[in-house]
Amino acid sequence: MTLQNIKELAQALKAEFNSPSCNLDKCGQLLLKLKIALMEISFLTHDAKHASTEELLLARDVLEIGAQWSIRTKDIDSFERYIAQLQSYYNDYSHLPPSSQKYSLIGLNLVCLLSQNRISDFHTALEKIEPEQLHNNPSIQYAIKLEQSLMEGSYNRVWSSRQVVPAAEYLFFIDILMGTIRNEIASCSEKAYTSLPLKDAGTLLFFTDMGDILNFAKERNWKVNPAEQKAYFHSSADEKVTIPAEQIIKQALFYARDMDRIV
Repeated sequence: MTLQNIKELAQALKAEFNSPSCNLDKCGQLLLKLKIALMEISFLTHDAKHASTEELLLARDVLEIGAQWSIRTKDIDSFERYIAQLQSYYNDYSHLPPSSQKYSLIGLNLVCLLSQNRISDFHTALEKIEPEQLHNNPSIQYAIKLEQSLMEGSYNRVWSSRQVVPAAEYLFFIDILMGTIRNEIASCSEKAYTSLPLKDAGTLLFFTDMGDILNFAKERNWKVNPAEQKAYFHSSADEKVTIPAEQIIKQALFYARDMDRIV
């Protein structure tokens, strides 16, 4: 495939991706063709050192759209692969004009790491960011404040952060993070209480819709009493405990005989 053909494919991808009626399947097909074509001419490998600025920018634009497309299709593995490839274009080719998407995607990657509880990877990624951007860039600051809220256990601030996301794509990872937080809160509630009013459970779990509360209760195997509007949890007292009486008696007699011999 010639460079001109690749440019035309990239333009078609950009137009489709930015269309109000974007067809994600079509974007995926275009991305696949572009990745194969770019690898054939070494734009996606370390052999791209001799490529022109125009060619490198073309490859970078395709990868950036690919990363955003991965979020829209909820494919985390694909997103991580695109981010890994973009690192070379962001770090190794300093002569390229700055990308308007760079820090938004880096911030997205930071939130992705938080959603997977990969805290050490999160801090490693922070160390690679320029100090000026670390302290002033809204996307990076968003991820840093989110991590601080998690470490402090301020889950209400994590929930509130949905209202101030730097871009709509961030909501995908925030929802994953909230799912983890809800299950942690639910586990603590099950140990602390035998039951809770559904309304109170909804407040604790950051649910505003009763349907969401009932679906979550079903997932956790809670017993919901519609008349009382309460959710009952499984307690350890409800579980049948089997005591190996015969084994305990035999061990007690064995110890008793040993004591007699000692005396």
